[in-house]
Amino acid sequence: MYDFDCALSDIVKLDYRTADVFKKYQLSFCCSGSISLISACEAKGIDFEQISNELKEATRNLILPNNLPFNEWKIDFLIDFITNIHHAYIYQVIPSLCSTLESFTPGHQAKYPALTRVLELFTKLKEILILHNRHEDEIIFPYIKQIDSAYRRKESYGNLFVRTLRKPLHIIEREHFQIHELLNDLKIETKQFTVPDKACLSYQVIIKKLEEAHNNLLQHKFLEHAILFPKAIAIEQKLLQL
Repeated sequence: MYDFDCALSDIVKLDYRTADVFKKYQLSFCCSGSISLISACEAKGIDFEQISNELKEATRNLILPNNLPFNEWKIDFLIDFITNIHHAYIYQVIPSLCSTLESFTPGHQAKYPALTRVLELFTKLKEILILHNRHEDEIIFPYIKQIDSAYRRKESYGNLFVRTLRKPLHIIEREHFQIHELLNDLKIETKQFTVPDKACLSYQVIIKKLEEAHNNLLQHKFLEHAILFPKAIAIEQKLLQL
């Protein structure tokens, strides 16, 4: 995949996702990233084949068709998709990106004035997202699976499971609005995730990751707000009529 003489900086320019692999092995790819990958591996005693495999894994593309019938999926499958794709992404990526911003901003905010506000916004976003996810994982999603199972089985006591989902959903909807506002503000502060002219490679990677997070969270919000929660509320009403 990568030529032995290919510079670290060139690899990251081709695909920002390789930056995390280089950080793992403490290989500088930014201002001093002109050294070739093979030379960097030799200097630090890193197995070239191993790091090449990790780079391939980091840049592997999983393409989901835009016409996937999300609305036709069973509720338990939709919840598992949200949990294993979107919630896992938040737990794994968002805190790490926030830490990167925290360490990068103090030394670069003079050159990139928007960084201070971006860090403030993203820190708030991270705090809301982590609590939001846990609330859904521990309370909302198990409850939705429970009432869905009761409805599908036509259990005569299914209405006893109904604990008025609309009330906790008001909290979820409020959090969704806060998340949406923070994402919009991030988009404005970064000029729609545009990389400034002559920006260093580390800043380019940060902007690309912010854009990736933005797009992931938009689909996450759509699946819950437009599909999952309306289905759950409809099931509640049907259970009450059994």
